Amino acid sequence: MTAAPAPNPSFRQRFLAGELLVGTFIKTPATHPVEILGQIGFEFVILDEEHAPWDRVTIDGALLAARASGTAGIVRVAEPTPSKILAVLDDGATGVMVPHVSSAAKAREIAAACRYRGGKRGFSNTTRAGGFGAVGLWDHVDRQDRSVTFIAMIEDREALDDIDAIVGTEGLDGVFIGRGDLTVALGAASMDAPDVRDACDRILAAAKKAGKPVAVMVASPQEAAGFRERGATTFIVASDQGFMRQAASRLYGDMRALGA
Repeated sequence: MTAAPAPNPSFRQRFLAGELLVGTFIKTPATHPVEILGQIGFEFVILDEEHAPWDRVTIDGALLAARASGTAGIVRVAEPTPSKILAVLDDGATGVMVPHVSSAAKAREIAAACRYRGGKRGFSNTTRAGGFGAVGLWDHVDRQDRSVTFIAMIEDREALDDIDAIVGTEGLDGVFIGRGDLTVALGAASMDAPDVRDACDRILAAAKKAGKPVAVMVASPQEAAGFRERGATTFIVASDQGFMRQAASRLYGDMRALGA
Protein backbone atom coordinates (compact mmCIF):
# COMPACT_ATOMS: atom_id res chain seq x y z
CA MET A 1 0.00 0.00 0.00
CA THR A 2 1.34 3.43 -0.95
CA ALA A 3 1.00 6.16 1.65
CA ALA A 4 -0.52 9.46 0.61
CA PRO A 5 1.99 12.32 0.43
CA ALA A 6 2.12 14.72 3.35
CA PRO A 7 0.37 18.08 2.76
CA ASN A 8 2.70 20.86 1.70
CA PRO A 9 5.71 19.17 3.31
CA SER A 10 7.98 22.03 2.32
CA PHE A 11 6.07 24.87 4.01
CA ARG A 12 7.80 24.53 7.39
CA GLN A 13 11.20 24.20 5.74
CA ARG A 14 10.56 27.26 3.58
CA PHE A 15 9.30 29.21 6.59
CA LEU A 16 12.32 28.28 8.69
CA ALA A 17 14.64 29.10 5.80
CA GLY A 18 13.31 32.64 5.68
CA GLU A 19 11.86 32.47 2.18
CA LEU A 20 9.40 35.15 1.10
CA LEU A 21 5.95 33.65 1.74
CA VAL A 22 2.58 35.31 1.13
CA GLY A 23 -0.71 34.24 2.66
CA THR A 24 -4.12 35.52 3.66
CA PHE A 25 -6.82 34.98 6.26
CA ILE A 26 -9.93 32.99 5.38
CA LYS A 27 -12.95 34.30 7.26
CA THR A 28 -15.71 32.55 5.32
CA PRO A 29 -16.26 28.97 6.55
CA ALA A 30 -16.32 27.41 3.09
CA THR A 31 -14.03 25.57 0.70
CA HIS A 32 -14.27 27.81 -2.37
CA PRO A 33 -12.24 30.79 -1.07
CA VAL A 34 -9.44 28.40 -0.12
CA GLU A 35 -9.44 26.78 -3.56
CA ILE A 36 -9.47 30.09 -5.42
CA LEU A 37 -6.66 31.65 -3.41
CA GLY A 38 -4.63 28.45 -3.53
CA GLN A 39 -4.99 28.33 -7.31
CA ILE A 40 -3.81 31.94 -7.56
CA GLY A 41 -0.58 30.90 -5.87
CA PHE A 42 -0.79 31.99 -2.23
CA GLU A 43 1.73 29.90 -0.32
CA PHE A 44 -0.60 29.56 2.66
CA VAL A 45 -4.04 30.40 3.98
CA ILE A 46 -5.02 30.87 7.61
CA LEU A 47 -8.43 29.60 8.62
CA ASP A 48 -9.43 32.17 11.23
CA GLU A 49 -11.26 30.23 13.90
CA GLU A 50 -10.56 33.00 16.42
CA HIS A 51 -12.60 35.70 14.68
CA ALA A 52 -14.86 33.83 12.26
CA PRO A 53 -17.55 31.10 12.57
CA TRP A 54 -15.46 28.05 11.79
CA ASP A 55 -16.19 24.67 13.40
CA ARG A 56 -14.63 21.19 13.22
CA VAL A 57 -16.59 20.20 10.11
CA THR A 58 -15.96 23.37 8.10
CA ILE A 59 -12.27 23.36 9.09
CA ASP A 60 -12.00 19.75 7.94
CA GLY A 61 -13.46 20.59 4.53
CA ALA A 62 -11.33 23.71 4.08
CA LEU A 63 -8.14 21.80 4.90
CA LEU A 64 -9.04 19.29 2.20
CA ALA A 65 -9.54 22.22 -0.21
CA ALA A 66 -6.10 23.54 0.77
CA ARG A 67 -4.54 20.21 -0.15
CA ALA A 68 -6.45 20.10 -3.43
CA SER A 69 -5.27 23.57 -4.45
CA GLY A 70 -1.66 23.16 -3.29
CA THR A 71 -1.59 25.73 -0.53
CA ALA A 72 -0.61 25.23 3.11
CA GLY A 73 -3.61 25.23 5.43
CA ILE A 74 -2.87 26.83 8.79
CA VAL A 75 -5.50 27.28 11.50
CA ARG A 76 -5.58 30.23 13.85
CA VAL A 77 -7.15 28.31 16.70
CA ALA A 78 -9.76 29.91 18.93
CA GLU A 79 -8.35 28.22 22.03
CA PRO A 80 -4.78 26.99 22.63
CA THR A 81 -5.89 23.73 24.17
CA PRO A 82 -4.26 20.37 23.37
CA SER A 83 -7.60 18.98 22.16
CA LYS A 84 -8.20 21.88 19.77
CA ILE A 85 -4.67 21.70 18.38
CA LEU A 86 -4.88 17.92 18.03
CA ALA A 87 -8.17 18.17 16.13
CA VAL A 88 -6.89 20.51 13.42
CA LEU A 89 -3.57 18.70 13.06
CA ASP A 90 -5.34 15.35 12.69
CA ASP A 91 -7.59 16.95 10.07
CA GLY A 92 -4.47 17.75 8.06
CA ALA A 93 -3.50 21.29 9.02
CA THR A 94 0.02 22.25 8.03
CA GLY A 95 0.26 24.07 11.31
CA VAL A 96 -1.34 26.31 13.89
CA MET A 97 -1.15 30.00 14.62
CA VAL A 98 -1.90 30.55 18.28
CA PRO A 99 -3.15 33.89 19.66
CA HIS A 100 -1.90 35.58 22.81
CA VAL A 101 1.22 33.55 23.54
CA SER A 102 2.25 35.80 26.39
CA SER A 103 4.83 33.66 28.22
CA ALA A 104 7.49 31.05 27.61
CA ALA A 105 5.50 28.61 29.75
CA LYS A 106 2.51 28.96 27.45
CA ALA A 107 4.73 28.55 24.39
CA ARG A 108 6.14 25.32 25.82
CA GLU A 109 2.65 23.92 26.45
CA ILE A 110 1.57 24.63 22.89
CA ALA A 111 4.79 23.25 21.41
CA ALA A 112 4.23 20.03 23.37
CA ALA A 113 0.71 19.74 21.96
CA CYS A 114 2.11 20.05 18.42
CA ARG A 115 4.88 17.44 18.69
CA TYR A 116 5.07 13.70 19.20
CA ARG A 117 8.75 13.28 20.02
CA GLY A 118 9.57 15.36 23.06
CA GLY A 119 5.95 16.48 23.21
CA LYS A 120 2.51 15.29 24.25
CA ARG A 121 0.49 15.13 21.03
CA GLY A 122 -2.10 12.35 21.14
CA PHE A 123 -1.36 9.67 18.59
CA SER A 124 -3.59 8.54 15.75
CA ASN A 125 -2.61 7.68 12.20
CA THR A 126 -6.15 6.83 11.10
CA THR A 127 -6.81 10.49 10.28
CA ARG A 128 -6.25 12.58 7.17
CA ALA A 129 -2.84 13.51 8.57
CA GLY A 130 -1.95 9.82 8.67
CA GLY A 131 -3.44 8.93 5.31
CA PHE A 132 -6.37 7.27 7.11
CA GLY A 133 -4.09 4.51 8.28
CA ALA A 134 -1.87 4.31 5.22
CA VAL A 135 1.12 5.79 7.07
CA GLY A 136 2.84 3.55 9.61
CA LEU A 137 3.10 4.54 13.26
CA TRP A 138 6.67 5.85 13.36
CA ASP A 139 6.58 7.17 9.79
CA HIS A 140 3.55 9.22 10.80
CA VAL A 141 5.30 10.50 13.92
CA ASP A 142 8.39 11.54 11.97
CA ARG A 143 6.49 13.11 9.09
CA GLN A 144 4.24 15.14 11.36
CA ASP A 145 7.08 16.32 13.58
CA ARG A 146 8.95 17.32 10.44
CA SER A 147 6.09 19.21 8.79
CA VAL A 148 3.82 20.70 11.48
CA THR A 149 4.43 24.42 11.99
CA PHE A 150 3.79 26.27 15.26
CA ILE A 151 3.57 30.06 14.97
CA ALA A 152 3.02 32.08 18.15
CA MET A 153 1.18 35.37 18.00
CA ILE A 154 2.91 38.07 20.05
CA GLU A 155 0.26 40.64 20.87
CA ASP A 156 0.31 41.34 24.61
CA ARG A 157 2.27 43.78 26.76
CA GLU A 158 3.46 40.97 29.04
CA ALA A 159 4.76 39.00 26.05
CA LEU A 160 7.20 41.81 25.33
CA ASP A 161 8.72 41.38 28.79
CA ASP A 162 9.33 37.67 28.13
CA ILE A 163 10.00 37.87 24.40
CA ASP A 164 13.51 36.35 24.37
CA ALA A 165 12.36 33.28 26.30
CA ILE A 166 9.20 32.91 24.21
CA VAL A 167 11.01 33.08 20.89
CA GLY A 168 13.70 30.72 22.15
CA THR A 169 11.19 28.02 23.07
CA GLU A 170 12.12 24.64 21.58
CA GLY A 171 9.42 23.48 19.18
CA LEU A 172 8.24 26.99 18.35
CA ASP A 173 8.96 27.65 14.68
CA GLY A 174 8.34 31.38 14.43
CA VAL A 175 6.24 34.30 15.56
CA PHE A 176 3.54 36.55 14.18
CA ILE A 177 3.50 40.19 15.23
CA GLY A 178 -0.09 41.02 16.22
CA ARG A 179 0.05 44.74 15.64
CA GLY A 180 -3.69 45.31 16.12
CA ASP A 181 -3.80 43.75 19.57
CA LEU A 182 -0.48 45.33 20.50
CA THR A 183 -1.85 48.74 19.57
CA VAL A 184 -4.84 48.21 21.87
CA ALA A 185 -2.74 46.69 24.65
CA LEU A 186 -0.31 49.62 24.58
CA GLY A 187 -3.07 52.21 24.25
CA ALA A 188 -1.37 53.60 21.16
CA ALA A 189 -3.04 55.92 18.69
CA SER A 190 -2.42 53.69 15.69
CA MET A 191 -0.42 50.71 14.47
CA ASP A 192 2.20 53.18 13.22
CA ALA A 193 2.67 54.83 16.61
CA PRO A 194 6.20 54.89 18.08
CA ASP A 195 5.26 52.53 20.94
CA VAL A 196 4.00 49.92 18.50
CA ARG A 197 6.99 50.33 16.20
CA ASP A 198 9.32 49.88 19.18
CA ALA A 199 7.43 46.74 20.21
CA CYS A 200 7.77 45.36 16.68
CA ASP A 201 11.50 46.08 16.73
CA ARG A 202 11.87 44.23 20.05
CA ILE A 203 10.10 41.19 18.60
CA LEU A 204 12.13 41.30 15.39
CA ALA A 205 15.39 41.62 17.34
CA ALA A 206 14.53 38.68 19.62
CA ALA A 207 13.56 36.54 16.64
CA LYS A 208 16.78 37.38 14.82
CA LYS A 209 18.82 36.49 17.91
CA ALA A 210 17.01 33.13 18.18
CA GLY A 211 17.15 32.45 14.45
CA LYS A 212 13.35 32.29 14.16
CA PRO A 213 11.29 33.72 11.27
CA VAL A 214 8.75 36.50 11.71
CA ALA A 215 5.34 36.88 10.07
CA VAL A 216 3.33 40.09 9.98
CA MET A 217 0.10 41.34 8.42
CA VAL A 218 0.62 44.23 6.03
CA ALA A 219 -1.63 46.58 4.11
CA SER A 220 0.50 46.98 0.99
CA PRO A 221 3.64 45.79 -0.81
CA GLN A 222 5.33 49.00 0.32
CA GLU A 223 4.64 48.21 3.98
CA ALA A 224 5.84 44.65 3.41
CA ALA A 225 9.07 45.95 1.92
CA GLY A 226 9.67 48.03 5.04
CA PHE A 227 9.12 45.07 7.33
CA ARG A 228 11.27 42.88 5.11
CA GLU A 229 14.15 45.31 5.54
CA ARG A 230 13.64 44.99 9.31
CA GLY A 231 13.74 41.18 9.18
CA ALA A 232 10.23 39.83 8.52
CA THR A 233 9.92 37.22 5.76
CA THR A 234 6.33 35.96 5.87
CA PHE A 235 3.46 38.29 5.02
CA ILE A 236 -0.31 38.10 5.44
CA VAL A 237 -2.39 40.34 3.22
CA ALA A 238 -6.09 41.04 3.74
CA SER A 239 -8.62 38.20 3.83
CA ASP A 240 -11.07 36.52 1.51
CA GLN A 241 -13.80 38.87 2.71
CA GLY A 242 -11.51 41.86 2.34
CA PHE A 243 -10.68 40.92 -1.24
CA MET A 244 -14.38 40.56 -2.07
CA ARG A 245 -15.30 43.87 -0.44
CA GLN A 246 -12.49 45.77 -2.15
CA ALA A 247 -13.21 44.38 -5.62
CA ALA A 248 -16.98 44.72 -5.26
CA SER A 249 -16.76 48.28 -3.94
CA ARG A 250 -14.47 49.32 -6.77
CA LEU A 251 -16.63 47.77 -9.50
CA TYR A 252 -19.88 49.01 -7.99
CA GLY A 253 -18.45 52.52 -7.81
CA ASP A 254 -17.37 52.33 -11.45
CA MET A 255 -20.84 51.14 -12.48
CA ARG A 256 -22.63 53.85 -10.50
CA ALA A 257 -20.39 56.43 -12.17
CA LEU A 258 -22.13 55.63 -15.47
CA GLY A 259 -25.16 57.51 -14.26
CA ALA A 260 -23.25 60.55 -13.08
